Amino acid sequence: MLGEADTRDLWTIVNEDPVANVFVASHLESVGSAAPSVSGGEIIGMFRHDELRAACWAGVNLVPIGVTDETGAIFGDHLGRSGRTFSSIFGLSEGVMDIWSTLEDYSGEPFDVRPTQPLMTIDTDPLIEPAADLRFTHPDELDRVLPACAAMFEEEVGYSPFIGGSEHYRRRVASLISRKHSLAAFDDAGNVVFKAELGTVSSEAVQVQGVWMHPDRRGEGLSAAYMAAVVVAARSLAPTVSLYVNSYNARAIAAYKRVGFAQVDTFATILF
Repeated sequence: MLGEADTRDLWTIVNEDPVANVFVASHLESVGSAAPSVSGGEIIGMFRHDELRAACWAGVNLVPIGVTDETGAIFGDHLGRSGRTFSSIFGLSEGVMDIWSTLEDYSGEPFDVRPTQPLMTIDTDPLIEPAADLRFTHPDELDRVLPACAAMFEEEVGYSPFIGGSEHYRRRVASLISRKHSLAAFDDAGNVVFKAELGTVSSEAVQVQGVWMHPDRRGEGLSAAYMAAVVVAARSLAPTVSLYVNSYNARAIAAYKRVGFAQVDTFATILF
């Protein structure tokens, strides 16, 4: 387990790919240390000759940092022997799948394995005109935004985020709104037409998550302009905007390319 003394060396690995490693970069900027956090997450490091070679965030989720085929299987075996359970593994595909190659021997059947998810980025102004009606949501709009967030979640992972009670997910969405990481456009009746979140933010990159268009408005060619507006909002916080998308979602990928996103790598996600 890494501690405060390992922070500088961990930053060295994170900075080798600040976009792919935005989750851990955000944590380090917020907490200031590689030591275990009060949220329950810790970072496990792998050393060779006293040099930190790779690491893995281990909390509710697993997030590899600089993990390759040389180190991933060892991480997976170590984490499996620990007896922990996780809700997901996500990150660069090589690291995720190499961890899973041994962790699966200790794990229950995953809900879904998505080994090839294009990681796309843009570090310029969008190529098309942004939608004028997308804005940051307000705390008093939580009850309007929450159903759209839940609908996106259920479409993406296949089950409701309200299973077992709604309070945890409600707090998560409220936190995004309070931090000005929740964006939405509303129709005249106050319904959400489009929404997205700035899910993870560091000084170098913003990772966009939770992109959703109301089913009744799909096919109208609106999503690219809304994503352009998301890019403008995100680039007010960091120079590079990223997202990862399911490889089979050709319509979304085409819209992102219209905005100016280009694939730079491949992510993978394993859901439990």
